[in-house]
Amino acid sequence: MQLLARAFLVFFAIMAGVIGVRAEDRAIIVLDASGSMWGQIDGKPKLEIAREALRTVLQSMPADLELGLMAYGHRQKGSCEDIELVVPPAKGTAAAITTAADQMKFLGKTPLSAAVKKAAEDLKYTEEKATVILITDGLETCQADPCALGKELEQAGVDFTAHVVGFGLTADEGKQVACLAENTGGKYVQASDARQLEEALKSTVAEAVKPAPEPAPQPAPPPAPEPAKVEFNIVPSAVLNEGGEELKTTDLSYSIARAKPDGTAGDYVSTEYGAWKGNLEPGDYIMTAKVDLASTEQKVTVEAGKMATPHFVLNAGRLNIRAVPSEGAEPDGDAQIIAEYPGGDSSANYGERKFVVPAGDTKITVKLGAGEVSETFKVAAGQVIDKDIVVGVGTAVISSVYAAGGEKVDSGNLYTRIFKATKKIDGTREQVAYDYGTDPDFDLPAGDYVAVVQMDAATVEQPLSMKVGERREETVVLNAGVLAVEAPGASEIRLFEGKANLQGERQGVTYAYGEAMQSTVPAGDYLLIVTPKGDGAKKEQPVTIKAGERSEVKVQ
Repeated sequence: MQLLARAFLVFFAIMAGVIGVRAEDRAIIVLDASGSMWGQIDGKPKLEIAREALRTVLQSMPADLELGLMAYGHRQKGSCEDIELVVPPAKGTAAAITTAADQMKFLGKTPLSAAVKKAAEDLKYTEEKATVILITDGLETCQADPCALGKELEQAGVDFTAHVVGFGLTADEGKQVACLAENTGGKYVQASDARQLEEALKSTVAEAVKPAPEPAPQPAPPPAPEPAKVEFNIVPSAVLNEGGEELKTTDLSYSIARAKPDGTAGDYVSTEYGAWKGNLEPGDYIMTAKVDLASTEQKVTVEAGKMATPHFVLNAGRLNIRAVPSEGAEPDGDAQIIAEYPGGDSSANYGERKFVVPAGDTKITVKLGAGEVSETFKVAAGQVIDKDIVVGVGTAVISSVYAAGGEKVDSGNLYTRIFKATKKIDGTREQVAYDYGTDPDFDLPAGDYVAVVQMDAATVEQPLSMKVGERREETVVLNAGVLAVEAPGASEIRLFEGKANLQGERQGVTYAYGEAMQSTVPAGDYLLIVTPKGDGAKKEQPVTIKAGERSEVKVQ
């Protein structure tokens, strides 16, 4: 939660004018709503943290700021075209933006370049001053170049600026999106810690909304010169291991708090990044140095006129993991990487992750579809381990047609489930995966399975054998047609099997209330029974359904 909170703290600073967006300007927030937002920070999904942070920040926004919201990846999986201006820029949109974020789904890809360009165009950036704030927890996944886009918008715009807030990104990943901001004169912020988020937000809101200061009085005569003092009174340093190379990357953070009399951390002061050096009021502090998943703290005393040089040894190593479906394959962005390290766990990683972890045993679990594999690494301080973790799966793509060689079933109601082929002692099978819609794909370990495809009243089972690394495309024939019934004045329509059993009873197939029904039904002979409104007599009509055909029936 600290990473994302830091991101929104900086986001508010951007929006409130700290780095250039004034109330009279027009701006659009571009929000990452991709599937990776389901990753968790401190046990809570990032998307929930994002909604809460947006709600807190927007409550303190100036009422006359023209602000809009654009999102990507919130309506479709696997689409690079899923970009929408959810809330057009206007004054007083805080409530609308909060509501839109609360109702938004997070499930698609990351077309961040195309989204930023569309936001710039909606702001008429070639005619007017425009500002775009991109908030992303992932990199471009739609074959676009954010750096080149930044140069293009800067050259074509009247006064265009893009700011980028990245959270949960490594320093190397951050460079791939930071150029979008830098090439437009904007600012990139790498968020990796935000202790005491609520206090920081409150103080930022106070700064943003306080009235303009009164004109300064005439300056007083200059005071007498003070004694010379040091330029910086605190210059910290950090290493992964004793005697190791000093860390200067932007993912290194120093969190500073006042020290209580009992030696514990008290009031939050600030968080600084990278090769930082600065000035603090004389006194005792608790400083925490952190890189990724490794951290250490110590008490630091700052004395007037002296330089404090605290040195932090993180006692950590680097673990670079690539999650691949099979030997020799590229990392799969859908593969979840879960790390259980000394002192905690993290699951907000997909496809490829470079960890800094405390020395000791770190257990890495990779989940891809129905496949799961774990491996424990004994990491020594200063050690670098590069490892491809092979999940061992193949991909099955299941297509469904109404009849052999006929039209494909294209419907969000198409329900596909994958079961292990071997039955349990009670005769049931273990379900391993499911999905809705056309042409679902499943990552499955090697073995024998049964695909069960259901569309309305038609259900078909088909055996499926998988090998690691293969992509298998299966077509399931439903041997069904579509029955459309129109029955004016009806209260209920029911479809039964055409042939009765020995007791004269017919098996029900499907039903609907009202005057119309449409359903996918297996080919065969059936009997329609229509119950009219009121006390009228029921009407019966035989129906024959042919595979791959649409049958339209009207019962008067």
